[in-house]
Amino acid sequence: MTGINPTRELSTADMDALALGAWILGTGGGGDPYHKLQNVKQLFKAGGSARLIDPLSLDDGALVAVVSTMGAPLVAQERIPDAYHALRPVRAMEEHLGRPFDAVISMEIGGGNGVHPMMVAALTGYPVVDADGMGRAYPELQMTSFAVAGLSCAPFALSDIRANDVVISQAVDTGWVERISRRVTAECGSTAAICMAPRTGAEIKAHGILHTATQAIALGEAVMAARRAHTDPVAAILEAGGGLRLFSGKVIDVDRRATEGFLRGLARIEGLGADTRADFTVHFQNEFSVGYRGDDPVVMTPDLICVVDSVSGDGIGTDVIRYGQRVDVLALPGPACFMSEAGLATVGPRAFGFDLDFQSVFSNE
Repeated sequence: MTGINPTRELSTADMDALALGAWILGTGGGGDPYHKLQNVKQLFKAGGSARLIDPLSLDDGALVAVVSTMGAPLVAQERIPDAYHALRPVRAMEEHLGRPFDAVISMEIGGGNGVHPMMVAALTGYPVVDADGMGRAYPELQMTSFAVAGLSCAPFALSDIRANDVVISQAVDTGWVERISRRVTAECGSTAAICMAPRTGAEIKAHGILHTATQAIALGEAVMAARRAHTDPVAAILEAGGGLRLFSGKVIDVDRRATEGFLRGLARIEGLGADTRADFTVHFQNEFSVGYRGDDPVVMTPDLICVVDSVSGDGIGTDVIRYGQRVDVLALPGPACFMSEAGLATVGPRAFGFDLDFQSVFSNE
């Protein structure tokens, strides 16, 4: 990708665009970025900053903290994210390793987790790597490009909102880190700040999803430009993201529940305009996983299923989708690493309990 600066200090306007683009890329998950965005803006006002660096500029031996929030997105409506909480598992991991980090990266660019590393950066001065491990949001720790490549998820650090820090120093595999940490997160109120296994510069360059923060900023800027010009922001998303519009309608039913550290359920959408002859159902586990038009599965992970406001182009999370919203269901291309055999075993429809063979909506173009 061209146009990537080795170092770019993010402005408040950049952060607004990043939050908007990350919310769309979150496919319904990753948490609403609003409160993390406000945290970053407050830290900027206090003199903090966040520098975005090109992953290709990393030294092979650089040590990078992989950060995120873990849990059910619905909980964040009551337990508002805090920058100092986000920093705690990073410090716990540094104490475990006996050395500081060189940079920070998001586990997933989707939703609030796309903004998460900027909070840590503003408190520490660490640069933020322009990459992540998902290119979107996924609900489980093993659903990363690093895990697909066979890299370990341990050591792993987790901090709750009280004074509890947990470090998993060793685990059989990434699946076990997910099982253990998910139980701990559920006991902590279904939300925790985490720092995953440190990644080296060489690992990020070989296995990360590169330049996704820049992608999110560009997507957000496209939507904001459409709003200023009074043109269709949904069309701007499709043009900037290379996506497809699958359905337009009104939400008529939502069934969701928080269980075992996840938000699970489905939303039913009644068609409007050209789509009045059928309803559309999207299933979710934190994020949207499979979409049905009538009884036919028409889109499924790892294609990105994005439900957006038909007027504003804002992303809509699985925790806030509600009756009466006018929405468009979009598909954006997923990262290539998840289209491999190992990738599909990790994040394909069967990973979410659907007995379906993956077929990309983009294979028919």
